[in-house]
Amino acid sequence: MNQDDPIVSIVDDDISVQEALTNLLRSVGLKAQTFSNAQDFLSSQRPDAPGCLVLDVRLPGMSGLDLQLRLTEAQIGIPIIFITGHGDIRMSVRAMKAGAVDFLTKPFRAQELLDAVQESIERDRAARKQRSETAELRARYESLSSREREVMGFVVRGLLSKQIASRLGITLATVKLHRGAVMNKMRVNSLADLVRIAQALS
Repeated sequence: MNQDDPIVSIVDDDISVQEALTNLLRSVGLKAQTFSNAQDFLSSQRPDAPGCLVLDVRLPGMSGLDLQLRLTEAQIGIPIIFITGHGDIRMSVRAMKAGAVDFLTKPFRAQELLDAVQESIERDRAARKQRSETAELRARYESLSSREREVMGFVVRGLLSKQIASRLGITLATVKLHRGAVMNKMRVNSLADLVRIAQALS
């Protein structure tokens, strides 16, 4: 299995539910890992792969909703699908407001869960791609010297080279040299691309 193969984490204290969901996911080619409580999930080493969390609301110890809060506070952005046999409107509203992908009441149709899982995996894939791209842009920006960052800041604000030279008290030739270095290190060919990167990093 490579890093692009999704993994679905299941947190439910009912072993029969764990097994049923694992078999359902396996039937469509998805791998699952199971946990009987929230703490076990938090203590586990999560795989570096796209995926989602199928989470029971009522669990021994920390509830599913409390686990969702903990993950949010820790900035762990795994998409969550809640399942429960004891759901109510207040619970579902709280879960969805906190970013859950879906809230399914047992017994639910297998296809309902599979659809929610597929949507969650696609969301996670897109989020992981965006984080990777932002990290790459951040690394390029960190490679700039402090003077090059100053010049880039003025360039993306629309200042001309001669205005930047005046602001920084350096020659026009030096500004052009720094501008060229910025464009090269940031791997862009146009001012528009540089502005887009600056916006992505802001």
